Amino acid sequence: MRKKRVLLLSEGFGAGHTQAAYALSSSLRKLSPQVLPRVLELGNFLNPKMAPLIVSAYRKTVTSQPRLMGYVYRHQKSFNRLTTLALHRIFYTHAQNIVKQLKPDIIVCTHFLPSAVVSRLKRLDSGFKVPLVTVITDYDAHASWISPEVDRYLVSTPEVKAKLRRRSVSAAKIQVTGMPVHPDFWEHPGKDEIMEQFGLRKLPTVLVMGGGWGMMKDEIVNEALVSWRDRVQIIFCLGKNEKLLKEMREDPRYQHPNITLIGFTREIDKLMEVSDLLVTKPGGMTCSEGLAKGIPMLFHNPLPGQEEENCRYFTEAGFGEPIVTLEVVDKWMNRLLHEYDDVVAKRKIHLEEIARYHPLQSALSIIEMLE
Repeated sequence: MRKKRVLLLSEGFGAGHTQAAYALSSSLRKLSPQVLPRVLELGNFLNPKMAPLIVSAYRKTVTSQPRLMGYVYRHQKSFNRLTTLALHRIFYTHAQNIVKQLKPDIIVCTHFLPSAVVSRLKRLDSGFKVPLVTVITDYDAHASWISPEVDRYLVSTPEVKAKLRRRSVSAAKIQVTGMPVHPDFWEHPGKDEIMEQFGLRKLPTVLVMGGGWGMMKDEIVNEALVSWRDRVQIIFCLGKNEKLLKEMREDPRYQHPNITLIGFTREIDKLMEVSDLLVTKPGGMTCSEGLAKGIPMLFHNPLPGQEEENCRYFTEAGFGEPIVTLEVVDKWMNRLLHEYDDVVAKRKIHLEEIARYHPLQSALSIIEMLE
């Protein structure tokens, strides 16, 4: 019997969208041997020379002009119409041929650009009957995610569902499934082996992350954290930012037995498991992974738009707190040192509360559509 083919489309604008696609792929394989998932970053696959240039330009804009990104976010509807048309004509002209070659039984998009492109293909070709699922990988729902041709939306929370409903999306098209986090984040292996693997000590531990692009270069916050290095263990995870990793390794402030510097790793689940506090950019996937681990979070310098909404949601839900002043950092360092048992107890309560976010719910929804 032919396996059911699931084409998962993402884009490389930040690591979270593609992480969500791979998390879904892993969950689908875990649930059914009759499902054959394939993940593609559509732009990079269709045009491997141009796509990295576009992503690089986007990254520089995010880093140097966050207010511009906030403006674009607030005006997504008109912006998306123009960009979708341009990308469809210039950048994704062969998308329909790719779909015909791969013959998927369902298409799942974890980024709004491929979702918009596939929606346009469906709109222009009456014979294009492949079901389209859009997974909203943040805790907000801006207009760019929405197209009449989407058959089902998988969203993180009831609040996101309500936002889609206010934009006239039918309730029948929306399922609240939680974020598609990789199954590894829902497991809780023994800590001793992990600590030995990474050369860590039995101390209160803080994990500092800047997302897949390693955008955690903030001397003020980092210096505030490092000032506690004699009593608290700190892990800096710099992602793919090799330049920043090199700079920090050469900086005497970070040359300390209680400081660990790590570049890109696929073992974030293990690092979160042994950490007691996560300091991070509030990207949708990183926050969701932290949620799955029950780890308290401090949110650093959210970008205008999605990250601000993510920060707001997790703060209001009691899973994190923004670093509005350095007093927030000092408060949490003191908690780790003087109220450690209470921090651990509250983490266990959080793990019980988030049990409703079933790790395989998104994949189950897709399999239901296949059947």
